[in-house]
Amino acid sequence: MIDPADLPALHASHGGIWLRDGGRTQGLAKGRAIARAAETPVLLLNAPLTGQRLGYPELNGLDLLELWAFLHPARFLVPTPKGLAAVLNLAVPASEGNIPGLLQQAAQVMLDRLGSTDWTEREGGWTAAQSLHRLRWTWAPLVAPRIAKPKEAERWLFSKLPEWEEAQPRPAPRTIALDEGQVLARLDALTGEGAEPRPGQRAYAAAASAAFLPRRHRDQPNMLLAEAGTGIGKTLGYLAPASLWAGQAQGTVWVSTYTKALQRQLDRESLRLFPDPAIAAKRVVVRKGRENYLCLLNLEDALQGGFTGRAAILAQLVARWAAFSKDGDMVGGDLPGWLPTLFRRNGSTALTDRRGECIYAGCPHYRKCFIERSSRASADADIVIANHALVMINAARGRETGQRPQRIIFDEGHHLFDAADSTFSVALSGQEAIELRRWIMGPEGGSRGRRRGLAARLSDLASYDEEGGQAIRAALDAAQALPADEWLKRVVAGEPFGALEALLTAVRATVYARAADTGEADAGYGMETELAEPDGALVEAAQEAALALDALIKPLVRLGRRLEAVIEDAPDWLDSAARARIEGAVASLGWRRDLIAAWLALLTRIGGPADPDYVDWLAVDRIEGREFDIGIHRHWLDPSRPLAEAVLKPAQGVIVTSATLKGGGEWSNAEGRSGAVHLPHGAERFEAASPFDYPGRAEVLIVTDIKRGDIAALSGAYGRLIEAAGGGTLGLFTAIRRLRGVHARIADRLARAGLPLYAQHVDPIDTGTLVDIFRDDPRASLLGTDALRDGVDVPGHSLRLVVMEGVPWSKPTVLHAARRLAGGGNAYDDRLIRARLAQAFGRLIRRAEDRGSFVILSAAMPSRLLSAFPPGTPIRRLTLDEAILAVNASARAQTLGETAALGHQGAESGMPPQETE
Repeated sequence: MIDPADLPALHASHGGIWLRDGGRTQGLAKGRAIARAAETPVLLLNAPLTGQRLGYPELNGLDLLELWAFLHPARFLVPTPKGLAAVLNLAVPASEGNIPGLLQQAAQVMLDRLGSTDWTEREGGWTAAQSLHRLRWTWAPLVAPRIAKPKEAERWLFSKLPEWEEAQPRPAPRTIALDEGQVLARLDALTGEGAEPRPGQRAYAAAASAAFLPRRHRDQPNMLLAEAGTGIGKTLGYLAPASLWAGQAQGTVWVSTYTKALQRQLDRESLRLFPDPAIAAKRVVVRKGRENYLCLLNLEDALQGGFTGRAAILAQLVARWAAFSKDGDMVGGDLPGWLPTLFRRNGSTALTDRRGECIYAGCPHYRKCFIERSSRASADADIVIANHALVMINAARGRETGQRPQRIIFDEGHHLFDAADSTFSVALSGQEAIELRRWIMGPEGGSRGRRRGLAARLSDLASYDEEGGQAIRAALDAAQALPADEWLKRVVAGEPFGALEALLTAVRATVYARAADTGEADAGYGMETELAEPDGALVEAAQEAALALDALIKPLVRLGRRLEAVIEDAPDWLDSAARARIEGAVASLGWRRDLIAAWLALLTRIGGPADPDYVDWLAVDRIEGREFDIGIHRHWLDPSRPLAEAVLKPAQGVIVTSATLKGGGEWSNAEGRSGAVHLPHGAERFEAASPFDYPGRAEVLIVTDIKRGDIAALSGAYGRLIEAAGGGTLGLFTAIRRLRGVHARIADRLARAGLPLYAQHVDPIDTGTLVDIFRDDPRASLLGTDALRDGVDVPGHSLRLVVMEGVPWSKPTVLHAARRLAGGGNAYDDRLIRARLAQAFGRLIRRAEDRGSFVILSAAMPSRLLSAFPPGTPIRRLTLDEAILAVNASARAQTLGETAALGHQGAESGMPPQETE
């Protein structure tokens, strides 16, 4: 067998390139490194990232991350040399030149595990190795000989996965009233004996318990708006009454988040509620949209030849993961976030149900389906951890009518408005319309895959019910008017086919005509214009498109009625599986009918009077000058109105909570953006300030000598500030172009100083993994956009400096302009900016021992916005040189304080410290 020590190992970073071969390590130029990697497989760690560093994106080799994904499919690994060394108990390399040697050692350790009797993920390994060998996986010649053939046939994925069982519907929760003393006792049990007292947390838990009282008003829930500053411990503060109510009332509490990071945190905290992991798995369930979960039917198709090349290898590794996964969640679950990026995301999205084509009980894997198992588990759970969008959809139009959320806790409540804005909006675009066509028509022309149209999914109904069969055929005929493959080419060429493509052509012409006056057409970015004063061509195209959609919705309505009639008739062949399949089809049809009805309402507005409740506009979406979609958009002017009607009013109790719920402003801001303003009796309020010493441990530095738009000066400022802090910097940008420009100028310089720099929209790594890498290395820094401003929880020395490129002004869109006009002009803008500043500042201090600096590179920072920061926080306007001295002093103080704090947290109680949010 091949000895890994005989294999060359390559490492490339912004600081240089090193190759170890024949027992000797040497530095190489890019050209030689590329040539060497091309002539023979070399050991690598994260081939796409290494290839990017070399300027050779097609680089492939013996990627140790792929070997790890085979060896330990559902285990966490930070995909860096340090992370690899940590999980394998190897010495962390002292310098980058030593990393190739580490790669050889790591390969040897991992390959040796394949022959070890304590390899816990052995089951299915031999079978997978044989399949991967046939697919010419680069690791297969080293892996396959090291795995002994099992004496008996292996229980592989589809035979190993457990089946879910039907259960009797859960009765309605009992009506109870929580005793405050019991709630506080539960909180004490959750925080642990000897935990530091938190008066704010106890007051928060007592206030939150009011949401679990019997509903006082017929037309609204018991609702609490709670702003709890960082460090209050609000997670356990609301879990105490929630878990107590769920246990006594035998009901379910939905805890909703906006970010996947908080979902993972809540899942970890569930072990405080139920220390036994087996019990916790039953009592606390994580729910996401079905597009997040592995579809077993799609996977089977991929394994049986639906995928080729590298995508087929990814499918085999995903199958390995699925056999050991906790819940089949491919996005934010226990599938390594870096795995799809190793394959340039080639095929990963096709393994989930993103088109809504699920055939439910018609699927041979229905009884093992991860999505169905999660849905059924949540029916009997005490706590369901979900996201804002899923809770809203489930409440408004979910097919699980018996599971509509009645007791809801919206954590990260400052995002509720944005989530509602997305959920209750509608877009009639080329991409949306062609997906509808594919859902109805199935595969056309030479397309491959398991995509199935209406006729294929409901073929038995067509033979049973002639009227239903006629409705299916009529829907297929009417769907011909929808955009087809290569619709964008025809629209751009001005040669549309069908009424919907003609509409998109008219939309594009209108947008370009109006953009010519503003210069947007030459900027390369997306363009939009208000849907006002449309010309005759657009009005006529809208009318023709409306007729085509009307011809489509009618047979879909008839088909839905016939499906409901079949359930009522209950023919002999309608067993429980068939009933479940038809019920799923009814729900899926209902969703599409609602979508088409919304499109029709949008089209009938064109040429007529505007509806004051909505904001409508036309858009051409582009990336770096390349068009990818065209459409008409409609958003609620105030999306908290449908939120209140569809989600809040039907519920029994609702808590909306966040560390920055008021956004640095007044309670009226929280009431307006949460929907409470639309409830007849409003909401109760609770506020607890953060216990952290912001005046003593944080500072806001406003740098006044960086010229706006000077990318060289901006880059120099970022580079010098990161060096002053010794890394540990989160850099926030409002434009991807400036982020890339800064990164390109400073990455090499920082790497030579031993300060790794990572960036969203630059590095071929998913955002969650970037944050994991940043958290794991105190000398690393991370550049990003809005997603990092709101979704990063990095306590300790790894984050000691936050730098914003400037004031986070709102992008001047049609939607923003309308809401600004309705919301008070400058006052509306100021509320949004304060909220963004408060969120960004909140990344800095995550626990009492933290210390850091918050830097804004803008002399134009208005004083009226400074109320976004905690009272007493020192705020100074100064030059870049002065800011660098201040950052360096703060970083040194944090380093000294970190050493003193190690080992102190949790020492008294023996329990892990509470999360800060």
